[in-house]
Amino acid sequence: MIITEITVSSVEQLKNHIYHLKCYSPALANSFKAGQFLNLKVNDTTFPLLRRPFSISDVNGDEIYLLFNVHGEGTRMLTHKVKGDLLDVLAPLGCGFNTDGDFDTAVLIGGGLGVAPFPLLTKQLQGKGIYTFLGGRSEADIVTYGLKNVFVSTDDGSLGEKGTVVKLFLENLDKFEGKKIKVFACGPTPMLKALQAALLQNNIDGEISTECAMACGFGICQGCPIEDKNNSSKYLLVCKDGPVFNIKDVIL
Repeated sequence: MIITEITVSSVEQLKNHIYHLKCYSPALANSFKAGQFLNLKVNDTTFPLLRRPFSISDVNGDEIYLLFNVHGEGTRMLTHKVKGDLLDVLAPLGCGFNTDGDFDTAVLIGGGLGVAPFPLLTKQLQGKGIYTFLGGRSEADIVTYGLKNVFVSTDDGSLGEKGTVVKLFLENLDKFEGKKIKVFACGPTPMLKALQAALLQNNIDGEISTECAMACGFGICQGCPIEDKNNSSKYLLVCKDGPVFNIKDVIL
């Protein structure tokens, strides 16, 4: 973990409220595992006071890509950054997805901007078969950049199947007969909770990248606890022990 500055290369609007921030950082670009994040200071003043956590969405050469949704003043400020601006970051942070193990097919399941770490994860799953299931409230929430074999569901039916992404995945389980699969998921807690239950019921291995408000990003403030499934008297920290956990290790 280091504190350093990254240089803005571009800010691209993908959808009405979704942006790609591309930053030049040779020192950091090759140090991330998919699922890890950085804590970014959006301004060089004291407002906003706290850094903002962002998943690493992709790495291309010496550039880091961040995918974000405008959700408050901090992210709104990021949309106005221009080429050459410097951003103060703390990185790399957290534990990423474990792409090793005895499986031949990876199933990526994302809800909304939970898709953020999947382009880099897709690259780091070299040699594996990959299927991607995405869900959102509407077509406006679906981003397919850098993904493979994409299946889509939306709550309003404006794109793909109507319904939840967990339902869509379960309806397609027959596609994986005879395959050794592992699920990698990221999204809102209700989605992850439903998916966790479904995976455990079907004896499918999986990891989930959890979402939680956090401040420091490395465990000092103790502000992002999650219950340890294997020890009822202990809490884990999303920023330090996660944000990625095996489905058997946490209670959502």
